[in-house]
Amino acid sequence: MKNKFFMLMLVLVIGLLAACGTKEDKATNTSSDTENKQVLKVGTSADYAPFEYVDAAKGEEIIGFDIDLIKLVGEKLGVEMQVQDMDFNSLVPALQAGKVDVVISGMTPNEEREKVVDFSDKYNETEQVIVVKKDSGIKKEADLAGKKIGVQTASIQENLGNAIAKKVDVSVEGRTRIPEIIQDMMSKRLDAAILEGGVAKGYLKTNDKLAAFPVEEQPEDFKAIAVQKGSDLKDKINKALKELADEGKIQQLEEKWLEKAE
Repeated sequence: MKNKFFMLMLVLVIGLLAACGTKEDKATNTSSDTENKQVLKVGTSADYAPFEYVDAAKGEEIIGFDIDLIKLVGEKLGVEMQVQDMDFNSLVPALQAGKVDVVISGMTPNEEREKVVDFSDKYNETEQVIVVKKDSGIKKEADLAGKKIGVQTASIQENLGNAIAKKVDVSVEGRTRIPEIIQDMMSKRLDAAILEGGVAKGYLKTNDKLAAFPVEEQPEDFKAIAVQKGSDLKDKINKALKELADEGKIQQLEEKWLEKAE
């Protein structure tokens, strides 16, 4: 009887332990599923309001049109987008080196970049403008003769500045960050700046001493998301962008971020 009783108790204990183990396994698997969600590292240069910037008055989080867009793309792809701030001229090298998986930073595809990275379909188009101080006397490109014009290093604006310099005797000076260009212009270390139209609107809105006029020869300028050469992310991102456009969500972001800059 004692042996039978002992065997019965042993079976019950083993059954309870097995049940507990099953519950723990389920809990562990659920946690693991969450923790194992794929994370993509996103490179951006957070000095390009309203596309990507930090509003110091509200915190240290990077916000803007591009940031909202890449998060929506992440939702479509079922991945978490982890945004990292870096200098604009470091973005493509970081992508090539595998330090980031994706770049979204108001970047325009060009021949040089397309040799080393792949780009998504376009998600935004814009124009380029020359920003000056209202009292500068500069109202057209010819007035830049003998002046210094600031551009962001490794940007489409740098290419535009160099193209203008072939027509007008103007000195083109590169800066790492957009605020540096504006600050140097206000302190008279620069006479003008070339900025993307949407970015310029933000500065004109907050500084009544500034004015702007369009670049005479506008390049085909649109923004696209960059990925590593040959990455299957390109097709996935293009699919996500099309769905977001069809759903009207990209237009909603334009209304939220770009129209308020006017």
